[in-house]
Amino acid sequence: MMLKEIKTIFHEELDTIYPKEEVDAFFYRLIEHYLKLDRFVLVLQPHLTVTKEEEQPLFEALAGLKLEKPLQYILGVAYFMDLELKVNEHVLIPRPETEELVEWILNEYQVERSRDLNILDVGTGSGCIAIALARKLPNAKVYAMDVSKEALKVAKSNAELNQVKVNFFMADVLKLELQPEHKFDIIVSNPPYVRELEKNKIKNNVKEHEPNLALFVPDNDALLFYRAVATSAEKHLMKNGRLYLEINQYLGKETKALLEAHNFSEIELRKDLFGNDRMLKGIKP
Repeated sequence: MMLKEIKTIFHEELDTIYPKEEVDAFFYRLIEHYLKLDRFVLVLQPHLTVTKEEEQPLFEALAGLKLEKPLQYILGVAYFMDLELKVNEHVLIPRPETEELVEWILNEYQVERSRDLNILDVGTGSGCIAIALARKLPNAKVYAMDVSKEALKVAKSNAELNQVKVNFFMADVLKLELQPEHKFDIIVSNPPYVRELEKNKIKNNVKEHEPNLALFVPDNDALLFYRAVATSAEKHLMKNGRLYLEINQYLGKETKALLEAHNFSEIELRKDLFGNDRMLKGIKP
């Protein structure tokens, strides 16, 4: 079959679900991934044909896209900052907003990158935050925890893929009991924060395929994970240690008030590139 015919089929099957430009982007990303062909191939070779064996993964991907399965899960790969990461349906797909959180940390520790920092990532998922920090802060000792055994498998695999050392362990932040002597310069977390009442604002490809455990919180206790993280941070941050959080854009003031109640100082609320309240920092006095 000619490659341009397969592209036509993609549009016939997907244009009612996605914008046409997005269907084009899917198609070009797939031929790049599976066939090692760039997006200009149809201009240069309009009658290029592919074998049955070569077209099979394209049609398998098409079936997944029709079910609104995220392309990253279909390919098994996502990108975060300058990292390539393995992903599957046990971990959230890394978001640009989370890159902004990591950049904030790196910018604040720019002059201290050679320091022997102790860092804890709470709810590591794919490991994106922990691995990026370990990569950019080579002398740091990075720990990362998650409640999901399957997520930790993915995170460990990603640390190996990116050749960094991260100390992963399984734990539930809602029941977290670290040894009193465990102290950190930085604690960072991107915990679940989407309320059930906000589900209708979430795209189907996220709701139906990404792990709900890592996304949703009850409407009547939307800050339960932040309360748990703040409680642990109070105990386990060193003096002048910093807590960094990714937050629900609709609960910026409430999350800031929670940190104030836990005695954090110099609390700073930041917006993401889209102008939404998205990141919070507090310092342990």
